[in-house]
Amino acid sequence: MRIFKTLFFTFYYLTLPSLVIAQNTGEKVIATSGDGIYSILRKNGIEPTKYYRAFIKLNKENLTENNGLVKGRTYLLPIIKKDTITNIKTAIDTDKIESKTIKRPIDTVAAIKQIKNPLFGKDYNNVSLESDALNGAIYYLISGHGGPDPGAIEIYNGKLISEDEYAYDVTLRLARILISNGAKVYMIIQDKNDGIRDKKILEVDYDEVNFPDKPISKSQKLRLRQRTKIVNNLYLKHKGTYQRLIVTHVDSRSKGKNIDVFFYHHHNSKNGKRLAENIHKSFKEKYAKYQPNRIYSGSVKSRGLYLIKKTLPPMVYIELGNIKNKKDQKRILNYQNRKALAKWIFNGLLTDYQTHKNLN
Repeated sequence: MRIFKTLFFTFYYLTLPSLVIAQNTGEKVIATSGDGIYSILRKNGIEPTKYYRAFIKLNKENLTENNGLVKGRTYLLPIIKKDTITNIKTAIDTDKIESKTIKRPIDTVAAIKQIKNPLFGKDYNNVSLESDALNGAIYYLISGHGGPDPGAIEIYNGKLISEDEYAYDVTLRLARILISNGAKVYMIIQDKNDGIRDKKILEVDYDEVNFPDKPISKSQKLRLRQRTKIVNNLYLKHKGTYQRLIVTHVDSRSKGKNIDVFFYHHHNSKNGKRLAENIHKSFKEKYAKYQPNRIYSGSVKSRGLYLIKKTLPPMVYIELGNIKNKKDQKRILNYQNRKALAKWIFNGLLTDYQTHKNLN
């Protein structure tokens, strides 16, 4: 697959230092209902991003095929030791820019004006590089459902509308903004022929695939496992860098229930909570500016959804509205509103990245 279709857009990067991690065994723990490697390490005071692979190596024979834990089974915890940094390497990325393959050394962001990416569709495939404000940041974007599962559906003016199409459109718009500001972006759910669509009614189809080009399972449980495994593998590949996961959904409630955009995070993730709060703040500010007579009631909460519990990067799970409510339909059916949603999410992400850099 061409590099454009995977949305790898960095200008220069360091291959991360390899970490020497102790393989000696520590305490034994028994898995309970809902435990995964990430959660069981976190509950026992062990940084999961550093010791995820060590745990797998120690417990390989007791894990499921997808590295899952079995309720009631005993597992060994790795002993925490200081990391030793070795083998620092550098690499230069290559992309096709305006039909020319070039090597991109450090500090040449300003010299590259535009990137072509067909995933955004014919009207948006030219991505102008506006800044390097997010250079060094990596984002994993998951739009809810897809493939055989359209998510929440509703009939609007005699036509079927579905959650996955509108969540995907907002996510594509967000990806494009992130890339234009220097970020590396992985679109975990992809549709090669939709692109960004400036339409009210987005036709429902079932041809979305998992990154990089794998079918989406018909089983809900397997669908969640698929995207979780993809994100976690990529996260470990880029371990040590600023990485964030953004999941977008459109809710389905009673037709009379008008909801604001709201945000979920993992209850034990300080970075995830801060991420959600920064985006929430962006929305509060925009509502105050554009709808001053209206109280914005969107909230930030922790929740134990599968993707929230099982994925490794700090993450935010965003509900964009109620697909059945007429007021919320205006928010997602009007493409200008979808454009605004993506921009407001981006503003929060930018604040979060700048805060991270200031703290570190």
